[in-house]
Amino acid sequence: MRRIGFYLFIIAVFLLGPLLALPQRAVPAPAATPTPTPAAAAQTAAPYRAVWVSYLEWEQVDFSSAEAFTQTIGTMLDNIQSIGATVVLAQVRPFGDALYPSDYFPFSHLCTGTQGQDPGFDPLALLVDAAHARDLQLEAWVNPYRIQAGQTPALCDASPARLHPDWVRYTDTGAYLDPASADVRQYIADGVGELCARYAVDGIHFDDYFYPTTDPAFDAADYAASGSTLTQDDWRRENVNALMELCHAAARRYGVRFGAAPAGDPEQNYTLQYSDAARWLRQGTVDYLMPQLYWGQEYVKNGDASHSFAQLAAAWAALPRAAGVKLYAGLGAYRVGAGDGSDAGSEWFSGHALADQLALLARAGVQGAGLYRYGSLFANSDAPALAESEAEAIKGVWQG
Repeated sequence: MRRIGFYLFIIAVFLLGPLLALPQRAVPAPAATPTPTPAAAAQTAAPYRAVWVSYLEWEQVDFSSAEAFTQTIGTMLDNIQSIGATVVLAQVRPFGDALYPSDYFPFSHLCTGTQGQDPGFDPLALLVDAAHARDLQLEAWVNPYRIQAGQTPALCDASPARLHPDWVRYTDTGAYLDPASADVRQYIADGVGELCARYAVDGIHFDDYFYPTTDPAFDAADYAASGSTLTQDDWRRENVNALMELCHAAARRYGVRFGAAPAGDPEQNYTLQYSDAARWLRQGTVDYLMPQLYWGQEYVKNGDASHSFAQLAAAWAALPRAAGVKLYAGLGAYRVGAGDGSDAGSEWFSGHALADQLALLARAGVQGAGLYRYGSLFANSDAPALAESEAEAIKGVWQG
């Protein structure tokens, strides 16, 4: 019997051997939470030197074809890279619409002139590829609540304002998704998850468009229905906190950083926009915060210098931060040649105001900066010579 078994074993090996040598079909690995790639980790270690590219820039970009768009953004990205920047903050969801095909938001009117109309290519995909080809990081800049500024844009049937009219609240400045709605918060967070899942973005970036008004009537019905024992102001802050926590969690699932650029005055954030940015720093609700410090070092108004760049930078730097949370500063490049309304000083006409501010930030221990915005440095028709001088001065600081 042993000999028969031995012969049967030899025959089996002879018959099955060729089959075992064939290439084997891969078995899909279990789904796992995405983690940052080594390249993403290296980018995170790079100094944070950002330039905002807003919808105002997109209005000047040629979206007529993928080729025209690629050529135009190539010039923009080359200019951004030339001053030593490492990060592009690209506004990809400005008015409840998108510069990419989305399951949640219609195509932006910026692409074709008509909201909801497909331009025939994916602008964000091309933008990510072009940025990464230049070793620039690309963060997707999202306006969380804004649907319209005044009557702009004209809304298509696929706008969330048309699909879910009960989600929308109106002010004299436009239309906004309702911050009090849990459905709205989840919808916005799902949109963040979509961006992280479909694109190799290096970050999700929120600006300072939170509550658009302090008028109690804006969401009085929501507040009454909530049964909250909080004051209406504190209840509003909790609504914004809940959104930020959801969106941070959505980004974190994909190893993508999440940050925000609140208004420059900490108290105005808290009382006027109901964004408790100090809490976000303290609790780690964000991976970075970049308050918009859009005043000069010499700023003073009616004897009050509390909004001067140095004083605001010091106020933010003094706030406690959770481990790993970064503090950056947004700088007002749009002030170049225009000023900031100060009663004293002419630094915005010096040709090196922004470079001087960057030097101050380094001394204060602020870990990075962003410049608002691209067009103010590279397409400034009002003060082209000053803008060119500022860009060169920034390059001297960032490139050494």
